[in-house]
Amino acid sequence: MKRVLVVHFSQTGQLARVARRLVSPLAEAGDVELVEEVLRPRQPYPFPWPAWRFLDVMPETVLLEPPELEPLSVRAEELFDLVILAYQVWYLAPSGPITAFLKGEAGKRLLRGRPVVTVIACRNMWLVAQETVKQLIREAGGRLRDNVAFIDEGRALATFITTPRWVLTGRRNAFWGLPAAGVAEEQIANSDRFGRALLAGLRADRERVDAPMLAGLGAACVDPQLIFSERAAQRAFSVWSRLIRLGGAPGSIGRLPLLAAFCVYLVAMILTVVPTSLLLQWVTRPLLKRRLRSLQAYYELPSGR
Repeated sequence: MKRVLVVHFSQTGQLARVARRLVSPLAEAGDVELVEEVLRPRQPYPFPWPAWRFLDVMPETVLLEPPELEPLSVRAEELFDLVILAYQVWYLAPSGPITAFLKGEAGKRLLRGRPVVTVIACRNMWLVAQETVKQLIREAGGRLRDNVAFIDEGRALATFITTPRWVLTGRRNAFWGLPAAGVAEEQIANSDRFGRALLAGLRADRERVDAPMLAGLGAACVDPQLIFSERAAQRAFSVWSRLIRLGGAPGSIGRLPLLAAFCVYLVAMILTVVPTSLLLQWVTRPLLKRRLRSLQAYYELPSGR
């Protein structure tokens, strides 16, 4: 019997739905033991987010300084044939609880020598976060076998409105001609196709082979228009994170002016820099076509489209 561990933390509940639907074929299989580990931060994150709390987690998230977790329910010495790691993206980085798992001793022991499948549910930018997760998996001694990314399929500028509305108010419905926020219900419903492929791979012992089990299923489709924008935003977040840290620890009053300045910067960037960047990329696309194609192929590894 194969043993599979699925690890996740979902603040809004969307990622939990994706993860559970994806692994449902494994849960229903008689020859697979599926163990679910839901990460629990010592200090719970609220949902919806209060605005200042939402901004205040940015520095530590970007700088990979994770929160403390409650002890895992699974024992660190347990062995699994496959680990499925499902995570959200916060500020172009893995969410704090997932970083805590990947950097913690128990998480490292569970991943050591194990094949890992990552599952992402986010707005639309996950490339930089996945690079970070890949590095942390390598440092833990794990082997990334596949990656599946579920994104909000709304237009980029629309999601700059719908996603913050969802996380700050809890309302994700369509309004004012804008689509509903989050991963589409159809995507979630169809995510079990990846679980069926993983089940077939496990039954054929393909998790032991250094090759993806989800190739050809459209697991990770990259929008090349977002590559340079995401890289630039990640550099900006890194600078702002260090600047805000000068104001003190999380929750410090000294952070408030810096967080307010960051909020103004963020809105200005969304209204000016992002549209300008997209326009410049459209104009220079013929010159950048080969470079973008190469980057797209790289970021879509290992599973590909």
